This record gives sequence, structure tokens and C-alpha cells, in this order.
Amino acid sequence: MLRLILASQSPARTKLLAEAGIRHSVLVSDVDEDAVQTRYGVTDPHDTALLLARAKAEAVAALPEAEGALVLGCDSVFEFDGEAHGKPYTAAVARERMLRMSGNAGVLHTGHWLVDCRDTDPDDDGGEQGSGATLGTVASAEVSFLEMEPAEIDAYIATGEPLHCAGSFTIDGLGGAFIRKVDGDPHAVVGLSVSTLRGLLASANVRITDLWAAQ
Repeated sequence: MLRLILASQSPARTKLLAEAGIRHSVLVSDVDEDAVQTRYGVTDPHDTALLLARAKAEAVAALPEAEGALVLGCDSVFEFDGEAHGKPYTAAVARERMLRMSGNAGVLHTGHWLVDCRDTDPDDDGGEQGSGATLGTVASAEVSFLEMEPAEIDAYIATGEPLHCAGSFTIDGLGGAFIRKVDGDPHAVVGLSVSTLRGLLASANVRITDLWAAQ
């Protein structure tokens, strides 16, 4: 059976795949994001998202558990005022960012990287022949925010939700109350574009319908 492994610990990403009916399992990488960025010196938010997605996918693809599967790595970076914003981790950083974001807009970049770990040799064991593909792309969307009162920002931060999200916000959780509109693929703002995944799978000679849970 065709297998897709999501190389991400994000509950939002696995929930999105599940709701889209896409059969998958989760295998988290141990990639040190800061170390990867330092090594390659990438500062552009778009390129950073793709670099980290690739690092995660390739780290999981190297594990024995990934043999014979398709591995998808994802990473999101929020671009605001020319700066790359990853996860804030602390309340102070989240508050400073959200006060600046209030009434303004930024771009959420989500990198996707797919590695085909299936055997590329002639099929002798009943498994599906792989393409050898390792490729990726970025899905981006502009996010416009409503004016946010400081008390609302503090209440939102107190929930803990924004501390581990790129850009200090979510669209599919409590943070959705502060988003005025999205120009682009809304799934990219959640952290995984299903239509982008469809295109990557096609490059590996796989139809997304082959991964539908009902199949």
C-alpha cells in the first residue's frame, strides 16, 4: 500500500491532511532549525521555509522507517516588514510582534518538500516502483489583520496558542478572530497546502486520490 509520511509534529498539519481524507502517518525529524539556517546563511523568508522543509523531509527519509514511503516535510515562515518571523516561543516576543501586526498585513510562506523513498528498481516484491523524486516548492499567502486591542493580544497569548506558531498566530484556531482576509491559498496559512501536495505527488507519478483514506 502506498504510504505518505508527514515529517512534522504540527497537529494542524496532520489534522488538515486527515480532514482532506489523505491517509498518512507522522514521523518527526530531529532537525535543529537554527543550525540549518546558520549553516546555509539563508535569511530570505521564502527560501528559509523551503530550506527547512527540505531538511526535515530528508532527515526523515534517511530513517529505516521511511523505506518504501513518500516523505513530506513542511515549514512555515511569516514575512513582516521584510523580516522573517518563525515561532516566538515567549510571550514578550509574541506581544511585540502582534502589536506591530495589528491592522497590517504580512505574507505566510509554507515550504513543502517531497522525497520518494520507494525502490526505483524493477518491481520484484509487489511494491510500487518509485520515481526517485526529491523536490519542493513554496505556497505563500498574504494575511491581513484586524486592529487588535492590547487586552485582546494579552488574552490570546495567555492561551499559549501563538507561542509555537510561525508569525504568532493561527487561522484555524483562536487566532482566526483577528484575521480580516487571506489573499492566496488559505491552507498554506494553516501550514500545508493540499493543492501544492497534489502537484508534488504528480511529479512523483502519484495521484493524490491514491492516498485517499477510502481507497
